[in-house]
Parts: sequence; C-alpha cells; structure tokens
Amino acid sequence: MSAQPINVDDEDSGTGRRLPFRQSLLAILGLCFVTILVGLDQSIVGTAMPTIAAELNSFDLYAWVGTSYLLASVITVPIFGRLGDFYGRKPFVIASIIIFTTASILSGMADSMLHLILSRALQGVGGGMLVGTAFACIPDLFPVAAVRLKWQVFLSSSYGIASVVGPSLGGFLTEYYGWRSIFFVNVPISLLGLWFVWQYLPLIRYQHKQVIRLDWVGAVLITLALCSLQLFVEFLGRHGMGWNVAVLGLVFVLFTLILFKWESHCPYALIPLELFRIKSLNVLFLLSLLLGFTLFSLLFYIPLFLQGGFGLSPNEAGILITPLVVCVTVGSILSGRVVTRLKRPNHILYVGFVLVLVCILGTIFSSRGGSSYVFMAYMVAGGVGLGMIMPNLTIFSQEVAGKSNLGIATALVQSIRMIGGMLGIAIVGSLVNYLYAAGMTRQTSGKIPPNSLQDLFDAQVLVNPVQQAALQAQAQQIGIGDIQFWIDTGRETLIASIHSGFWIVFALTLLATVWVYRLPLIDLKGKKTDKQKGV
Repeated sequence: MSAQPINVDDEDSGTGRRLPFRQSLLAILGLCFVTILVGLDQSIVGTAMPTIAAELNSFDLYAWVGTSYLLASVITVPIFGRLGDFYGRKPFVIASIIIFTTASILSGMADSMLHLILSRALQGVGGGMLVGTAFACIPDLFPVAAVRLKWQVFLSSSYGIASVVGPSLGGFLTEYYGWRSIFFVNVPISLLGLWFVWQYLPLIRYQHKQVIRLDWVGAVLITLALCSLQLFVEFLGRHGMGWNVAVLGLVFVLFTLILFKWESHCPYALIPLELFRIKSLNVLFLLSLLLGFTLFSLLFYIPLFLQGGFGLSPNEAGILITPLVVCVTVGSILSGRVVTRLKRPNHILYVGFVLVLVCILGTIFSSRGGSSYVFMAYMVAGGVGLGMIMPNLTIFSQEVAGKSNLGIATALVQSIRMIGGMLGIAIVGSLVNYLYAAGMTRQTSGKIPPNSLQDLFDAQVLVNPVQQAALQAQAQQIGIGDIQFWIDTGRETLIASIHSGFWIVFALTLLATVWVYRLPLIDLKGKKTDKQKGV
C-alpha cells in the first residue's frame, strides 16, 4: 500500500490531523466508487428481481435473494467495523471490493435460484465489509463534524448517481441484454474504486491501550441468532405457527440471550454493550431498524408492484422508481446544508420521516389507472425524506459514540438498518405470498376445475409471458377460453396484497416518526450535552 500508516491515540480528537487536499479528494473519489457499488446493488437488483424469479422458476424464493445478502452483511458489518477500529480500515476496504466483485461475477453466472442466493450471500459478505469499514473512513479523514459534512456531500452524490442509474439501468439491461448483465456492471466500477483506494486512502490506526483480541464467540452467536430469526420469519409466513416454527423462535430467543450474556462479560466484546447504555444511541439504533424495514420493503416490492400488479415492463418500472432513489441525493444535499445551521438538528429527522409517510400512503392508494406523474411525485417525496434521514443517523451516532468506538457505532447503525431490511423483506414477502394465494383461491373457487391452472396461484406468472402462454394452452384444453381475465384478476389480487404489506410499513414508519421525540438534542458544534452522553 502506497501510504505510510498514520497512528493516532484513541483519546486524540484528531482536530489537528489534516491530509493534503489532493490526497483527500482522490481518497474520497475511491470511496465514492465504493458507495456507487452499494447504491447500485440496492436499486438495480430490485428492478430485475421479478424477471429473475420468473426465468429461474423460483418465485417462492423471491425474498431470499435479498435476505441472503442482508443476512450476510448484518453478520459481517460489526465484525469488520471492530477490526477496522483495531487495525485500520484500508486493508478491509480493499478486501471487500475484491470479494464483492467476485461474488457479482458468480451471481451473473447463476443457473439456479439456489446458486444465485449463495452468490448473493457471498456478495453480502463483501457488502458488509464495505459498509463496516468504508463509511467509517470519513470521520477518520475528517474528524471535525462541520468539515466532514461538507465532504459527505461527495458520498451522498455518488450514492445518488448510482441510485439514479440503478432502476432505469436495471430495467434497460434486463429487458434488452438479460438480467445477468446487471451483476457484471459492478466489475469496472470495482476496478476503479480499488485503484483509487489502494493509491490514496491512508491507513489510519488508533492506538489502543488494551490488548487487541477479536470476539469470535460473539461473531458465531450473532450468526446463529440472526439465521434462526430469518428462518423463523420465513417459515412462519409459509407454514403458520407449527411446533417446528415455534422451536425456531425459541432458538432465536435462546441465542440472543446467550449473546447478550456473553458480550456483557467479554473483555473484548464484538458489540460493546456500554454503547446501548447511551440513550441517544439506543434511540438512533431503533430508528435505524425501522428505517431499514421501510427502505428495503419499498426497494424490493415496489418493482413487483409495478411489474406484476400494473403489468409494466422492467424498463417502464425502472423509470417510475428512479425518482425514489435519485432524490435520496437531493435530500442528503439539502440536509447537509441545513442541519448544521439548525438550533435543533433532530428536527431534520421529523421532516424526513413525514415525507416517507407521504410516499408510502401514495403507493398504497395508487391503482392501475392512476397517473404516472402523481406516482413519481410520491417517489420524489420518499427519496428526499430518505436522504434527510440516512446520513444523519450515521453522523449523529458518530458524534455520540466517541473515537474509540467510532467504527463499531457506525457499523451497528448500518447493520441494524440491514436487520430491519431483512425483516421487512421477509415479513412483507411472507404476507404478500399468503394473501395472493388466499385471494386467488377465493376468486377461482367454483369457477375453474379444482387442481387446474395451478400457475395462477404463483404470482410469477404475472411477470412471465412464456408461463402465461403455457397457461393459455392449458385453459383452452379444459374449455375455459381466454386466460386474460384471470391474469387481470391476479394483478388486482397482487396489488391488494402488496397494499396490505405496505400498511405494516406505514405503521412502523409512523412509529419511527413519533420515536424521534425521544432522541436527546444532538450537538454538531462539538460539545455533547449530559443527556446526549446518557448521564
């Protein structure tokens, strides 16, 4: 690595440390490419997912493509966030880019849904390393909050660029070049990011007085707890509360209790429980969890809503979703210019959550005959709102946590958001699958022969023209005639099912809006209040 390590005492505020402007700019450019990778992954895959599920003929595993990525990320974020605190973040940023790129290539080569899910899990490992280390590089480079907020605009803008391109690019590539091409887009971006990070990102190490050891037992317990939680949510939606599902729930509770017991006595805990004793961080962690539930539910199920429910092509759906993700940048830039001037910076979170509520309500009340421009206006509101929330949750947590816990606090905010996303995708997905199957059973009862046209009960038929043609042939054989009526019925049923899932999203976002009231005043001027410290 080109730059010499910079050793910093963990009690040092870092206010006197300053890199040359050119190196700062080029290091930020490398991190911007990393941010583009994360932004693209969150937006481009969701647009292509209905087509992927239809082509690989595994709509029942639709949610697992997202949750496998998030689950792996959630597990690796705190591990590498802590390792970055100990050893410096640069080596892990480089390793994460390599892993993420390799997994992207494997995802593009997948020949089955299981292959894709496993490749996405590996991609999640790389993504978790990126989130746990790359985003924590910013306060390392710019310790002063006011300066950091100015440079943060570069990352927000790069995320926005990726988000702008993501949905429309995903739809275009899927429609004209096949869904596999969306994963290969990551390769040139990764190579650019790798070069800039290798050349210009300094290796900054904080000197710790205690012996450095990694809590591998804690890492294993986190893995077991989250895996059992994911399986519990998935099987509960599919099979209801049977004894085997109840056992999974008890396993999750057991591993969670063991995890907290272990971490409370471990001298080198992966998750320092003292962070959870700080009131400000507790509130920020819960807000991050609820935001993740909302964010990933919208990103993953609005494309299905538009393609399966409204019958739009991937390209058309991508265009309608684009304002949601492009306006994240607009919200981030507005927030960065305003938040340091506010007497109470917390108020920016109220504005953000209210705008997201408008977006969710607008989606719920949208119908197939509605105006595209009105729908895009709802997406604009949601994007601006998300842009006002996401960077501030990270910056607020960094201000509260202190230098020695900066990496793990940043990692916890990001990983808790991913846990929320994992739960959102799984819970909303389970509800949508159940309501769609139940609704189609009710609609077809007594109107078509039992055990015929079974593909109607799988929502993937709504986005798969080949499957629709096969279903039409079956319908003619049994004398039903044109199948279009039942396709339209399926679309209306899917719309109603996703609306029901989004009501849950709305309720939890409303809870988050109210919960902001419990956040003590965050001071971005440099001094923490007693309430902020948890005293």
